[in-house]
Amino acid sequence: MPIIGPGYDDPEYDNYDPAWKTQDTLFRRWLFDKLTEAGSNNAAAGASCYAPANRYNGLSADDRILLATLTGTTIDDVQAAHKADLAEWAREQQMRDHPDLAVLDADLERITRRT
Repeated sequence: MPIIGPGYDDPEYDNYDPAWKTQDTLFRRWLFDKLTEAGSNNAAAGASCYAPANRYNGLSADDRILLATLTGTTIDDVQAAHKADLAEWAREQQMRDHPDLAVLDADLERITRRT
């Protein structure tokens, strides 16, 4: 099947991760939950559509308005979920850039669970 639009080796796709289509992210979970609560029959498809865009392209004002309407939330709620996901992604990237921090993080998580 031919690729419509830019190919995966084009600069437009720099830093694109195909796993985003199925990756369990904070924004995907939030969006799925809110769409489900709003009675959507296509919550999984909606989350799969917008979760990768959240990280790769960001959310436009129109996207935020649409998602607020579809989820029965406010634009600020959508923006907060978007920013929380980007912050989580930044932490993931830091862990990948500094794998030694993963050991420290796991140890701190273990200590937190003990208390």
